[in-house]
Amino acid sequence: MSPLEGWDNFYVILGGAAAALLGITFVVIALVAERRANPAGMSGYITPTVVHFATVLGLACFASVPHQNVLGLSIGFGSTATALLIYTGTITAHMRRFARQYVPVLEDWIWHVILPALVYAALLAMAFFLWREPRESMYGVASALLLLLFVGIHNSWDVAVSVTAQNKKDEDKARENKAREGAPR
Repeated sequence: MSPLEGWDNFYVILGGAAAALLGITFVVIALVAERRANPAGMSGYITPTVVHFATVLGLACFASVPHQNVLGLSIGFGSTATALLIYTGTITAHMRRFARQYVPVLEDWIWHVILPALVYAALLAMAFFLWREPRESMYGVASALLLLLFVGIHNSWDVAVSVTAQNKKDEDKARENKAREGAPR
């Protein structure tokens, strides 16, 4: 009996949601690039969001492959989690590098570093736990991927709000400069 028995619909829905959100994220990136808006460090925040959505999509597809066994699932989840824990370290380095332009607040550290690291650590733990309790560990994998999807949604929203706020500030500053230039001296 496969540990994935009965999970088909969950991974189809999860993968579909991740794919849709990934597509919308690319549209937003294109719109931001078109307006030539690039708030400080945006690439350091949007790229990890794309990685999170792509991870959920990729692992949902992986989990949907027919005839999976414990060995394959363990290797797939474990290697993905290990690589993404390393990637989370690079996210931390990027956030520190962009700190000259934008100082990350506690919320940024929680949503962009701590929660993804916890998700990837849980996924790595589930890769090992699969050997002992295969069916039960799939609940941990499902929870981790669902949380990662929500982290991606939060981070996308955060970037969208930041871009909107930065555009408003830039427009206000441009109006002020224009008013100063037009004022009699």
